[in-house]
Amino acid sequence: MIDAPGGVLLASNAVPNPWPAYRYRLISACQAADDAGNGCQAGLVCEPVDGRVIQYLVAQRQALVQPAEVAVGDAANDAALAAGLTPGSSRSGYLAYREGCVDITELNPAPTPEEVFRYFQQLPLPQLSTVVQPPGGTVLVGLPTIFYTDAPVQQVFTVDIRGFAVVITAVAQGFTWHTGDGGAVVTSDGPGVPYPDQTVTYDYTSGSYTTYLTVTWGGTFTVDGSAPLEVAGTTTTDGPAVQLTAVEARAVLTNPYD
Repeated sequence: MIDAPGGVLLASNAVPNPWPAYRYRLISACQAADDAGNGCQAGLVCEPVDGRVIQYLVAQRQALVQPAEVAVGDAANDAALAAGLTPGSSRSGYLAYREGCVDITELNPAPTPEEVFRYFQQLPLPQLSTVVQPPGGTVLVGLPTIFYTDAPVQQVFTVDIRGFAVVITAVAQGFTWHTGDGGAVVTSDGPGVPYPDQTVTYDYTSGSYTTYLTVTWGGTFTVDGSAPLEVAGTTTTDGPAVQLTAVEARAVLTNPYD
Protein backbone atom coordinates (compact mmCIF):
# COMPACT_ATOMS: atom_id res chain seq x y z
CA MET A 1 0.00 0.00 0.00
CA ILE A 2 1.67 3.20 -1.16
CA ASP A 3 0.52 6.76 -1.76
CA ALA A 4 -0.25 7.65 -5.36
CA PRO A 5 -0.94 11.05 -6.96
CA GLY A 6 -4.26 12.65 -6.11
CA GLY A 7 -4.44 11.25 -2.60
CA VAL A 8 -5.14 7.73 -3.87
CA LEU A 9 -3.68 4.63 -2.26
CA LEU A 10 -2.09 2.19 -4.69
CA ALA A 11 -2.62 -1.45 -3.72
CA SER A 12 -0.59 -4.29 -5.17
CA ASN A 13 0.61 -7.76 -4.27
CA ALA A 14 4.24 -6.74 -4.62
CA VAL A 15 6.30 -7.38 -1.47
CA PRO A 16 8.68 -4.46 -0.81
CA ASN A 17 11.15 -6.65 1.06
CA PRO A 18 11.44 -10.25 2.26
CA TRP A 19 10.11 -9.34 5.69
CA PRO A 20 7.21 -6.85 5.37
CA ALA A 21 6.10 -5.16 8.56
CA TYR A 22 2.40 -5.37 7.73
CA ARG A 23 -0.21 -7.42 5.92
CA TYR A 24 -3.08 -5.41 4.44
CA ARG A 25 -6.67 -6.12 3.57
CA LEU A 26 -9.35 -4.03 1.91
CA ILE A 27 -13.01 -3.92 2.86
CA SER A 28 -15.90 -1.76 1.77
CA ALA A 29 -16.88 1.28 3.81
CA CYS A 30 -20.24 -0.35 4.48
CA GLN A 31 -18.58 -3.50 5.79
CA ALA A 32 -16.35 -1.43 8.04
CA ALA A 33 -19.37 0.50 9.32
CA ASP A 34 -21.27 -2.73 9.99
CA ASP A 35 -18.29 -4.17 11.87
CA ALA A 36 -18.22 -1.03 14.03
CA GLY A 37 -21.96 -1.11 14.60
CA ASN A 38 -22.57 2.05 12.60
CA GLY A 39 -24.81 2.70 9.64
CA CYS A 40 -23.47 2.47 6.12
CA GLN A 41 -22.53 5.79 4.57
CA ALA A 42 -23.71 5.87 0.97
CA GLY A 43 -22.43 7.89 -1.93
CA LEU A 44 -18.70 7.37 -1.42
CA VAL A 45 -17.30 7.45 -4.93
CA CYS A 46 -13.93 8.15 -6.50
CA GLU A 47 -12.93 10.14 -9.54
CA PRO A 48 -12.65 7.70 -12.47
CA VAL A 49 -9.30 7.28 -14.19
CA ASP A 50 -9.13 5.77 -17.66
CA GLY A 51 -7.71 2.26 -17.62
CA ARG A 52 -7.64 2.05 -13.81
CA VAL A 53 -9.98 0.47 -11.25
CA ILE A 54 -10.41 2.83 -8.29
CA GLN A 55 -12.85 2.22 -5.45
CA TYR A 56 -13.63 3.84 -2.11
CA LEU A 57 -12.39 1.30 0.44
CA VAL A 58 -11.15 0.94 3.98
CA ALA A 59 -7.60 -0.35 4.31
CA GLN A 60 -6.75 -2.34 7.40
CA ARG A 61 -3.37 -3.70 8.36
CA GLN A 62 -1.99 -6.40 10.61
CA ALA A 63 1.46 -6.18 12.15
CA LEU A 64 3.78 -9.06 11.28
CA VAL A 65 6.70 -10.46 13.21
CA GLN A 66 10.05 -9.59 11.67
CA PRO A 67 13.50 -11.02 12.39
CA ALA A 68 15.28 -9.15 15.18
CA GLU A 69 17.98 -7.88 12.81
CA VAL A 70 15.30 -6.36 10.53
CA ALA A 71 13.19 -4.64 13.21
CA VAL A 72 16.02 -3.28 15.31
CA GLY A 73 14.72 -1.28 18.26
CA ASP A 74 11.09 -2.42 17.84
CA ALA A 75 10.13 -3.43 21.37
CA ALA A 76 6.79 -4.95 20.34
CA ASN A 77 8.53 -7.09 17.72
CA ASP A 78 11.16 -8.19 20.25
CA ALA A 79 8.39 -9.15 22.65
CA ALA A 80 6.67 -11.20 19.96
CA LEU A 81 9.90 -13.07 19.22
CA ALA A 82 10.46 -13.63 22.92
CA ALA A 83 6.94 -15.09 23.17
CA GLY A 84 7.88 -17.71 20.56
CA LEU A 85 6.22 -16.17 17.51
CA THR A 86 8.10 -16.85 14.27
CA PRO A 87 9.00 -14.22 11.67
CA GLY A 88 6.19 -13.79 9.18
CA SER A 89 3.42 -14.63 11.62
CA SER A 90 0.90 -12.04 12.80
CA ARG A 91 1.39 -10.23 16.08
CA SER A 92 -1.90 -8.31 16.09
CA GLY A 93 -5.36 -8.30 14.63
CA TYR A 94 -6.36 -6.09 11.71
CA LEU A 95 -6.52 -2.42 12.65
CA ALA A 96 -7.82 0.54 10.66
CA TYR A 97 -5.13 2.15 8.55
CA ARG A 98 -6.61 4.41 5.88
CA GLU A 99 -9.98 5.08 4.30
CA GLY A 100 -10.45 6.58 0.89
CA CYS A 101 -9.92 5.97 -2.79
CA VAL A 102 -7.77 2.92 -3.53
CA ASP A 103 -6.37 1.96 -6.92
CA ILE A 104 -6.87 -1.81 -7.04
CA THR A 105 -6.00 -2.32 -10.71
CA GLU A 106 -2.91 -4.37 -9.90
CA LEU A 107 -4.87 -6.65 -7.56
CA ASN A 108 -7.18 -7.64 -10.38
CA PRO A 109 -5.41 -6.75 -13.63
CA ALA A 110 -7.27 -6.85 -16.91
CA PRO A 111 -7.16 -10.23 -18.69
CA THR A 112 -4.08 -10.73 -20.83
CA PRO A 113 -4.13 -12.13 -24.37
CA GLU A 114 -2.77 -15.40 -22.97
CA GLU A 115 -5.55 -15.62 -20.36
CA VAL A 116 -8.21 -14.81 -22.95
CA PHE A 117 -6.79 -17.53 -25.20
CA ARG A 118 -7.56 -20.16 -22.56
CA TYR A 119 -11.21 -19.12 -22.75
CA PHE A 120 -11.00 -18.82 -26.53
CA GLN A 121 -10.08 -22.51 -26.78
CA GLN A 122 -13.29 -23.43 -24.93
CA LEU A 123 -15.68 -21.36 -27.04
CA PRO A 124 -18.39 -23.24 -28.99
CA LEU A 125 -16.91 -22.28 -32.34
CA PRO A 126 -18.93 -23.49 -35.32
CA GLN A 127 -17.95 -26.57 -37.29
CA LEU A 128 -18.21 -25.30 -40.85
CA SER A 129 -19.73 -27.61 -43.43
CA THR A 130 -18.34 -28.20 -46.90
CA VAL A 131 -20.40 -27.45 -50.00
CA VAL A 132 -19.34 -29.41 -53.09
CA GLN A 133 -20.01 -28.69 -56.74
CA PRO A 134 -21.25 -30.54 -58.69
CA PRO A 135 -23.81 -31.34 -55.97
CA GLY A 136 -25.39 -34.66 -55.11
CA GLY A 137 -22.29 -36.57 -53.98
CA THR A 138 -21.09 -37.55 -57.47
CA VAL A 139 -18.24 -35.65 -59.09
CA LEU A 140 -16.53 -36.11 -62.42
CA VAL A 141 -12.99 -37.22 -63.18
CA GLY A 142 -11.31 -34.61 -65.35
CA LEU A 143 -13.59 -31.83 -64.14
CA PRO A 144 -12.32 -29.85 -61.11
CA THR A 145 -14.44 -30.40 -58.00
CA ILE A 146 -15.32 -27.11 -56.33
CA PHE A 147 -15.23 -26.65 -52.55
CA TYR A 148 -16.59 -23.78 -50.51
CA THR A 149 -18.47 -23.10 -47.29
CA ASP A 150 -21.41 -20.75 -46.91
CA ALA A 151 -21.40 -20.87 -43.10
CA PRO A 152 -20.60 -17.72 -41.05
CA VAL A 153 -16.86 -17.15 -40.73
CA GLN A 154 -17.07 -14.70 -37.83
CA GLN A 155 -18.60 -15.21 -34.40
CA VAL A 156 -18.88 -12.85 -31.40
CA PHE A 157 -18.89 -14.10 -27.80
CA THR A 158 -19.12 -12.28 -24.47
CA VAL A 159 -17.49 -13.98 -21.49
CA ASP A 160 -16.89 -12.97 -17.89
CA ILE A 161 -13.26 -13.24 -16.84
CA ARG A 162 -12.70 -12.33 -13.19
CA GLY A 163 -15.47 -9.74 -13.33
CA PHE A 164 -14.37 -8.20 -16.63
CA ALA A 165 -16.74 -8.19 -19.60
CA VAL A 166 -14.60 -9.62 -22.39
CA VAL A 167 -16.01 -9.54 -25.93
CA ILE A 168 -14.21 -11.98 -28.21
CA THR A 169 -14.58 -11.77 -31.98
CA ALA A 170 -13.52 -15.09 -33.50
CA VAL A 171 -12.59 -14.96 -37.18
CA ALA A 172 -11.87 -17.87 -39.52
CA GLN A 173 -8.32 -17.22 -40.69
CA GLY A 174 -7.41 -20.39 -42.55
CA PHE A 175 -9.22 -23.20 -44.34
CA THR A 176 -7.88 -26.71 -44.91
CA TRP A 177 -9.98 -28.86 -47.23
CA HIS A 178 -9.28 -32.55 -46.63
CA THR A 179 -9.94 -34.23 -49.96
CA GLY A 180 -9.82 -37.80 -48.66
CA ASP A 181 -7.45 -38.66 -51.49
CA GLY A 182 -4.50 -40.21 -49.69
CA GLY A 183 -4.05 -37.33 -47.28
CA ALA A 184 -4.06 -34.65 -49.95
CA VAL A 185 -5.32 -31.26 -48.78
CA VAL A 186 -6.12 -27.92 -50.35
CA THR A 187 -5.57 -24.78 -48.27
CA SER A 188 -6.98 -21.30 -48.69
CA ASP A 189 -7.20 -18.01 -46.83
CA GLY A 190 -10.87 -17.60 -47.64
CA PRO A 191 -14.00 -19.76 -47.50
CA GLY A 192 -14.11 -20.37 -51.25
CA VAL A 193 -16.88 -19.35 -53.64
CA PRO A 194 -19.20 -21.32 -55.91
CA TYR A 195 -19.11 -21.65 -59.71
CA PRO A 196 -18.33 -19.68 -61.85
CA ASP A 197 -15.97 -17.75 -59.53
CA GLN A 198 -14.57 -20.78 -57.74
CA THR A 199 -11.27 -20.39 -55.86
CA VAL A 200 -10.88 -23.82 -54.22
CA THR A 201 -10.84 -26.88 -56.48
CA TYR A 202 -9.42 -30.40 -56.59
CA ASP A 203 -9.07 -32.97 -59.39
CA TYR A 204 -10.19 -36.47 -58.39
CA THR A 205 -9.49 -39.84 -59.94
CA SER A 206 -12.13 -42.57 -59.91
CA GLY A 207 -13.09 -43.77 -56.46
CA SER A 208 -14.94 -42.97 -53.25
CA TYR A 209 -13.75 -40.25 -50.90
CA THR A 210 -14.55 -38.60 -47.57
CA THR A 211 -13.91 -34.87 -47.41
CA TYR A 212 -14.24 -32.34 -44.61
CA LEU A 213 -13.10 -28.83 -43.71
CA THR A 214 -10.75 -27.80 -40.89
CA VAL A 215 -10.97 -24.13 -39.98
CA THR A 216 -8.27 -22.24 -38.08
CA TRP A 217 -9.78 -19.57 -35.84
CA GLY A 218 -8.03 -16.48 -34.53
CA GLY A 219 -9.55 -13.43 -32.99
CA THR A 220 -9.51 -10.14 -31.17
CA PHE A 221 -10.99 -9.13 -27.84
CA THR A 222 -11.97 -6.06 -25.85
CA VAL A 223 -12.10 -5.68 -22.07
CA ASP A 224 -14.89 -3.47 -20.70
CA GLY A 225 -15.00 -1.63 -24.02
CA SER A 226 -11.25 -1.19 -24.45
CA ALA A 227 -9.43 -1.02 -27.78
CA PRO A 228 -9.22 -4.45 -29.49
CA LEU A 229 -6.26 -6.72 -28.78
CA GLU A 230 -5.18 -9.91 -30.53
CA VAL A 231 -5.96 -13.24 -28.87
CA ALA A 232 -2.66 -14.99 -28.16
CA GLY A 233 -3.11 -18.05 -30.34
CA THR A 234 -5.40 -19.93 -32.67
CA THR A 235 -7.58 -23.01 -32.44
CA THR A 236 -9.26 -25.28 -34.99
CA THR A 237 -12.60 -26.95 -35.63
CA ASP A 238 -13.46 -29.82 -38.00
CA GLY A 239 -16.64 -29.72 -40.01
CA PRO A 240 -18.90 -32.68 -40.83
CA ALA A 241 -17.74 -35.26 -43.35
CA VAL A 242 -19.07 -35.34 -46.91
CA GLN A 243 -19.04 -38.56 -48.95
CA LEU A 244 -18.07 -38.26 -52.62
CA THR A 245 -17.87 -40.65 -55.53
CA ALA A 246 -15.74 -39.67 -58.51
CA VAL A 247 -16.81 -41.24 -61.82
CA GLU A 248 -15.61 -40.94 -65.40
CA ALA A 249 -17.95 -39.46 -67.95
CA ARG A 250 -18.02 -41.35 -71.25
CA ALA A 251 -19.36 -40.12 -74.54
CA VAL A 252 -22.21 -42.21 -75.91
CA LEU A 253 -23.36 -42.01 -79.53
CA THR A 254 -27.09 -41.84 -79.90
CA ASN A 255 -29.44 -41.77 -82.90
CA PRO A 256 -31.11 -38.36 -82.91
CA TYR A 257 -33.93 -39.81 -85.03
CA ASP A 258 -34.99 -42.49 -82.50
